[in-house]
Amino acid sequence: MLIVFCFSIQVGAKTPSVKHKARPKIALVLGGGGAKGAAEVGVLKEIERAGVHIDYIVGTSIGSIVGGLYSVGYRAADLDSLFTHQDWVKLFNDKKAKKDMEVPEIKGVGLMRGVGVLQFLDSLVTALNTYRGRGVYPDSINFNDLPIPYRAVACDIVTGNSAVLSHGSLPLAMRASMAIPGVFKPVRLDSLVMLDGGLVNNLPVDVARKMGADIVIAIDLTQNKHPDFTPKKVRKFMGKGLKWLRQRPDFVNYNRNRKDADIYINPVLKGYGVANFKADDIRKMIDLGEEAGKKKFNALRRLATSGRR
Repeated sequence: MLIVFCFSIQVGAKTPSVKHKARPKIALVLGGGGAKGAAEVGVLKEIERAGVHIDYIVGTSIGSIVGGLYSVGYRAADLDSLFTHQDWVKLFNDKKAKKDMEVPEIKGVGLMRGVGVLQFLDSLVTALNTYRGRGVYPDSINFNDLPIPYRAVACDIVTGNSAVLSHGSLPLAMRASMAIPGVFKPVRLDSLVMLDGGLVNNLPVDVARKMGADIVIAIDLTQNKHPDFTPKKVRKFMGKGLKWLRQRPDFVNYNRNRKDADIYINPVLKGYGVANFKADDIRKMIDLGEEAGKKKFNALRRLATSGRR
């Protein structure tokens, strides 16, 4: 009887549960900076080498393009080839655009329509056949349904606020986010008239937090910072342009977001600007981005293994 009793206790006893720490949700935030976006590709190489799993991507301007393509399946090696082999000047000035193609959403003041870059992005997005296996990306999709959930940040010039694009046409969202004022015509969707997101939020860490990110890796292309900027008072009679100059929401949001990043990567790109699209310059900036990523490799590697079962 004693043997049976002891056996019954052993069988009925519950095996102690082992609790595993949940893996943190990781967001990649890609800032704007024109041609300097090539450096983001270099950093991505080190993020991949460290084995970091990205759960969300948010991008502004060139960062929206790098991030949008990454969200559908392009990786650092693909983007390296894209940046170094593409004739960006011809692409941006519409010389590669289909003649007489009208895009009703693109209209307003600007030297270039930017239809060529829109067509190019559309061809890249549809080529991967990653969206639900249909081979095409429809005009209206939820960006949460992409292989990596994604947001593009533009500036709504009607309100002067950020426009966080979470659905619709993915190529058009990227095109809206990179619409440099005076250079590219704005993108109009519903009541929004959108220009480059760098006008208000060039390093949108806050958007990644709202998506649910626990950890944010921010790649910042900004070289000349204004950490001590204080917004000045505005008066009712002031126009939008003057109010923007006195308030500089881009500086205010940038300073706040930069501090809120968990892993902050700021490649040193001295001497390079937004228009340095020559192949040699692109190659060098990719290398400089890789150097910056290497300096954060240990932190990235720790992040990659945190919460892993």
